[in-house]
Amino acid sequence: MSANTLPGGRTALTPVDAPWKALRGFLALDAVVSGGNGLAYLAFPGQLGDLLGAGRATLLGLGAVLAVFGAAAGVLAARRRPPRLGVLAVIDINLAWVVLSLVAMAAWLEPTTTGLVWIPLQAAVVALFGALQFTALRRTGALSR
Repeated sequence: MSANTLPGGRTALTPVDAPWKALRGFLALDAVVSGGNGLAYLAFPGQLGDLLGAGRATLLGLGAVLAVFGAAAGVLAARRRPPRLGVLAVIDINLAWVVLSLVAMAAWLEPTTTGLVWIPLQAAVVALFGALQFTALRRTGALSR
């Protein structure tokens, strides 16, 4: 049994692997939440549009974007060491989502009371995902390359 092998054949995380595992976890969580929202927007655009104060076409478009984004984040999360540029793209897209969500709410959407709560709340969650992903990526040492 090697130094990194635990009883039952499991392997222990080395200090080098821990930041990568955290990064993959944050990417996976982003994939599940974003993909789930995307599928909900695609499945129920009229009902959710009425609830949030967004048009059906808007939610269908957002749903498609979120479903593809969720799948891409999931692919990255499945890699042992996700590529730096791919992770940075996810972080940048998350940042853009936050900004565009708030601008859309103020500039052209006419959100309902639920929308006034949901839009900034989901923007805050997405901002948190981006911050956690950036911090984990930095801890892997991949940013210094």
